[in-house]
Amino acid sequence: MARYTGPKWKISRRLGISLSGTGKELEKRPYAPGQHGPNQRKKISEYGLQLQEKQKLRHMYGINERQFRRMFDDAGKMDGIHGENFMILLESRLDNIVYRLGLTRTRRQARQLVGHGHVTVDGKRVDIPSYRLAPGQVVGLREKSLNLDIVKEAIEANNFIPDYVTFDEKKLEGTYTRLPERSELPAEITEALIVEYYSR
Repeated sequence: MARYTGPKWKISRRLGISLSGTGKELEKRPYAPGQHGPNQRKKISEYGLQLQEKQKLRHMYGINERQFRRMFDDAGKMDGIHGENFMILLESRLDNIVYRLGLTRTRRQARQLVGHGHVTVDGKRVDIPSYRLAPGQVVGLREKSLNLDIVKEAIEANNFIPDYVTFDEKKLEGTYTRLPERSELPAEITEALIVEYYSR
C-alpha cells in the first residue's frame, strides 16, 4: 500500500487527533466527517478501538502499513515492553528527529527535507526519512541548505525541544542524546491497544 495522499484534515477529524500538531483541524468542526456530522453513532467495538489507535499512530508518523508492521516486529525482538519499544523506534526515525529539533513545522515537511537531500547525519548526507538514529548521532543541514526559508520559519516558530535531543541554533545542528522515555512520547496514544491489534 502506497503512502496516504488524501485529505489529512478528514483523517484528523475521524481519529479525533490533530495530525499536523497545530490543532487547526479540530477547531471549527471537532467531530468525525460525514453526512450526519456530530450526530453519528458513537458505539465502537474493541477491535474498532484497537484499529483506531493503530491508525492514529501510523498517520501521526506518516508511515505506510508495511513499514509500520515491520517496525512493530523489530520492537518485539528488543528487551523491554513491546509497545514502548515500538514508540521509541518510531521516535528514532531521522524525519522525526528533524521535526523534534524544530527544523521543520511538521513531520511531513521533515520527510520532504530529508528526502530532498538537505539533511546530514554525522556530517554525511542521508536522504532516507526512515533512517534509524542511534543515541549520540548528530543531525544537521548541508551547507547549501542552511538558508532555506522553510527552516528559518520553523526555528522562529518553535518553542519546545524535548530533553532527549540538544540543539545548537548557531550551527543549526542537534544531537540525539538518548532514547526517549515513555513519559516524553505522545500521551494520547495507548500503545497496549496496538500490541493487542497485531497479536490477534
